[in-house]
Amino acid sequence: MTDPKTAGLLPVLAAFLGNSIVCLSKFVGFAFSGSSALFSEAVHSLADTANQFLLLIGVKKSTKAADKFFPYGYGRERFVWALISACGIFFIGCGVTVYHGISVLIHQEVFTYHSFTIYILLASFIIESFTLFLAIRDIKKHSGGKKWRQTLKEADPVSLAVFYEDSLAVIGVSIAMGSIYLSRVTGLHFFDAAGSILIGLLLGIMAIVLINKNRSFLLSKAMPKELQKKAIEILESEPTIEKVLLFKSTVLDVNKYLIKCEVEFNASALIERLEKNRFLKKEYEFASENYEGFMRFCVDYMDRVPRLIGQEIDDIESDIKQQIPQILFIDIEIN
Repeated sequence: MTDPKTAGLLPVLAAFLGNSIVCLSKFVGFAFSGSSALFSEAVHSLADTANQFLLLIGVKKSTKAADKFFPYGYGRERFVWALISACGIFFIGCGVTVYHGISVLIHQEVFTYHSFTIYILLASFIIESFTLFLAIRDIKKHSGGKKWRQTLKEADPVSLAVFYEDSLAVIGVSIAMGSIYLSRVTGLHFFDAAGSILIGLLLGIMAIVLINKNRSFLLSKAMPKELQKKAIEILESEPTIEKVLLFKSTVLDVNKYLIKCEVEFNASALIERLEKNRFLKKEYEFASENYEGFMRFCVDYMDRVPRLIGQEIDDIESDIKQQIPQILFIDIEIN
């Protein structure tokens, strides 16, 4: 099971440190060359660095223990900060780079080619590729052996944000190098500006994907279908449960779930549980003697049944948690 205290922490920290170095080097390169594509990559790295700092805050805050104000814990903090991060990518990363690229096209600005700009981008490519590797490794580590497509669908949004950002960073560096090379060979500023706009648009698409994913978690997204099915099967396999009338679940944190269900108990099975210690036979013989004995039996019976049902619910909850440890909180109601 994924540990929320560590899920996504290593890739985010590595990406933050790597992007801080890359961001500074790209701005230095832009200051000397004036390349629009390199400026876009510098802004891209700046946005990534700021966003990863926000993700670190989210990971840290999500580990706070539950208290009387938040009895289910602070796990969703990571989704809040990941959403803020995604909005930052959209408005800063996408908006600024697209605007700059369009501005260069309109004013036909040119840049001075320097070979060290390529070296900067090559170094960036290596650093971004390494942090991407760490993000992929972290996602796979907590995937439970699922297929990659399913893993990405259910992955921790913090690790997923780093994966998308670093994947796009590697693509963006490649686009920037290609744009600078074409502008140098052809002498046309168009390719440099077009590279800037393309990088910005890709950032916008990525931001929308991340915004939508974090939005779904904040709106109390249900736990994975296979876990829902397994939990219902456990409930229906219990002899004392006649049927499951209602089943709801929600994500509290990475691989942490809350379920609520409404069930109908099987009266015959409950009676059999009472009869295991011959309680009913003894009480029947005693109650048959007089009315006062019968009344004492009724009081005792009314007292035992709720406790019996409560014990059954505790046993069922314990069984579910043992088989599905990702479920931390269970609320079973009797119809």
